[in-house]
Amino acid sequence: MSETDEDRADAWFHALADRTRRDILRRVLAGEHSVSTLSRGYDMSFAAVQKHVAVLERAGLLTKRRQGREALASGDVEAVRSVGLMLTELEALWRGRISRMDELLATDNEQDQQQDPPTSRTD
Repeated sequence: MSETDEDRADAWFHALADRTRRDILRRVLAGEHSVSTLSRGYDMSFAAVQKHVAVLERAGLLTKRRQGREALASGDVEAVRSVGLMLTELEALWRGRISRMDELLATDNEQDQQQDPPTSRTD
């Protein structure tokens, strides 16, 4: 991954690390909402919700547009797909590593069994 890709991934994970931001993202992916409407769904100030929306916007996960006096937020489906793709790639990487570890452990077990044949007991 390039430095820019790493920076983008850092922004995504930072944005998605917060439960409220994940909920806001779900809501704006389902449809456009004004920030004031979004703020009514949370037990926090309008300014706090604005800050959460700003973090999601900086991460590129949502976009805002002005309509009169209101700021309308929409989820960026392509950005969310990019997050999903990156997670799928990470999963494949780790599954490959785990598979290789399993193979190494199986090889070690086979070698151990060949070197140490079972002994029979005679009592």
